[in-house]
Amino acid sequence: MDLSVKIGRLKLKNPVTVASGTFGYAEEFKELVNLEGLGAIITKTITKEPRLGNAAPRLAETSSGMLNAIGLQNEGLDNFLKVKLPKLKKIGTKIIVSVSANSAQEFIYCVKQLEDSGVEAIELNLSCPNIKYAKLAKTNKAKARIFAQVAGDTYTLVNALAKKTNTVLIAKLSPNVTDITEIALAAQKAGADALSLVNTFSAMAIDIDTHRPRLANVSGGLSGPAIKPIAVKMVYDVAQAVKIPIIGMGGIMNADDAIEFIIAGAAAVSVGTANFVNPGISMEVIEGIKNYCKKKKLKNIKQLIGTLKR
Repeated sequence: MDLSVKIGRLKLKNPVTVASGTFGYAEEFKELVNLEGLGAIITKTITKEPRLGNAAPRLAETSSGMLNAIGLQNEGLDNFLKVKLPKLKKIGTKIIVSVSANSAQEFIYCVKQLEDSGVEAIELNLSCPNIKYAKLAKTNKAKARIFAQVAGDTYTLVNALAKKTNTVLIAKLSPNVTDITEIALAAQKAGADALSLVNTFSAMAIDIDTHRPRLANVSGGLSGPAIKPIAVKMVYDVAQAVKIPIIGMGGIMNADDAIEFIIAGAAAVSVGTANFVNPGISMEVIEGIKNYCKKKKLKNIKQLIGTLKR
């Protein structure tokens, strides 16, 4: 059975990846997961300079998911290149490095440094709801918003990067928009090789005893089972609009969830919050997809992608 898929020019041995921010830099899971068996590892987001992230508390459990406002805490690009990347290269599966910045110039700098270090694919985190980005589009008079909330900003940034690198570029989009297909089309037109969707939903929780928010940042990003039906719908909508591959994510807790995303049009999936509950879940999802394909007598995972009947 052929479970391999292509994300742009990047060929994965199977369609299951682990979502940025939920798997660290893989070192943390090496005793618990067959890392080589993953389709790809998407690293925790890195930035040019080290970031301490937001103030604590930064995590809050909800009835059907998790709120986080970590704020992209990381040791910075130089540390990643010197310490983390050499270890990642030894794993034996594809590595997709997640990158964020607050300007096009910083994005270009990070992407070029990573490309020069042999990184094959980069996920552009244009959509973290827990930090503020600089504005790009001159017509945008509103306060600074994340790049993936404005089609013009998305196009300007992705196009600037596409002109500077041959690395596979995957634009990670935000669900916190009026029409995600508009943003997806802008990313495709700008030269993105693939899309990741969706990032977390902006949300908040309140402590009714203290009348204070449960997160020091007031709001954060909601992930987990609660967002899956909305994420599946967004993947479906975008798959109808674009021609580039989609990595679908949002509340995948088992193989059936992953298969829903694939039927909706995702070429690959990312397991996120479930890693905190069951560190071995990604392996179970791979096995579940394999068994499903056998049951359906499919010889190739591509026979499953985008097969929703209407």
